[in-house]
Amino acid sequence: MTTVDESALRARKERRLLLFLVVFLFPLLSVVIVGGYGFFVWFLQMLLGPPGAPH
Repeated sequence: MTTVDESALRARKERRLLLFLVVFLFPLLSVVIVGGYGFFVWFLQMLLGPPGAPH
């Protein structure tokens, strides 16, 4: 009987982990990656100037 309880507990933990990953971690990670890339481009443009052909 303990294997059924352990299996149910493990399934519940896996479900909570999936919910955490989908609802919290992946959206936060995508915002951090896109924001970091935007900051990197902005900082490079401050140092090197805007993109385009030099005049």
